[in-house]
Amino acid sequence: MDDARVDAYLDRIGVPRPAAADLATLRVLQRAHLAAVPFENLSVQLGEPIVLRADALVAKVVDRRRGGFCYELNGAFAALLSALGYDVTLHSCRVWTGRRFGVPLDHMAVRVLLPDGPYLVDVGFGKFAHHPLRLDVTDPQPDPGGVYEVLPDGPDLAVRGDGGWEYLLDQRPYELLDFEPLCWWHRTSPASHFTRKLTCSILTADGRVTVSGRTLITTTGDGRTERLLDDAEFVAVYRDTFGIALDTVPPSADKG
Repeated sequence: MDDARVDAYLDRIGVPRPAAADLATLRVLQRAHLAAVPFENLSVQLGEPIVLRADALVAKVVDRRRGGFCYELNGAFAALLSALGYDVTLHSCRVWTGRRFGVPLDHMAVRVLLPDGPYLVDVGFGKFAHHPLRLDVTDPQPDPGGVYEVLPDGPDLAVRGDGGWEYLLDQRPYELLDFEPLCWWHRTSPASHFTRKLTCSILTADGRVTVSGRTLITTTGDGRTERLLDDAEFVAVYRDTFGIALDTVPPSADKG
């Protein structure tokens, strides 16, 4: 990205151009991205193409003011970090299914190498750490999103949060194009949870707001509330909370 694109991306997440590519800045960038760019699968539900090319991913986030799922969000964020001078690589993850770790390339995460060591950065996994996690320590790492651990598992690293295992991270670097087959599967297969139900979620100052189908789920330190949205409320929440302009409620909101 050139300077104009970097500035436009930083404006999208509400962060001024940083003076240094250091850990403090990385923490600010990650938290700001989570609070500005929603995790959403609207493109999957509407049959829109998903192009795993850095310029296309950045254009979706910056110009179209949209979010996306892991390949899109982490792919775009990795491009921003690289342009800001960070040493960035993309990594394949096998997501915990409740019984085992799933297939390779099922999730994309970002590794950032800083002078004091490698860090895991992930803005595309929904509810997850708000700040970078050290990849070279096994001690519990407190985070506003919970307490996380990164533990060796053969050649890979297993990431665990408060609710249990999250995913298994392959330490070998990958390219964006490597994720195309699984991205295609997630946006086309009836077995993919992204094709089953429309979802949109974003981090807030005191919790998270999610719309799953037509259900508005609000989580704060005081607990969790749920309620069904009518058409007008649905469009308003997408506009005011997620920054996504919809003319009507997508038919897929009533699926599942």
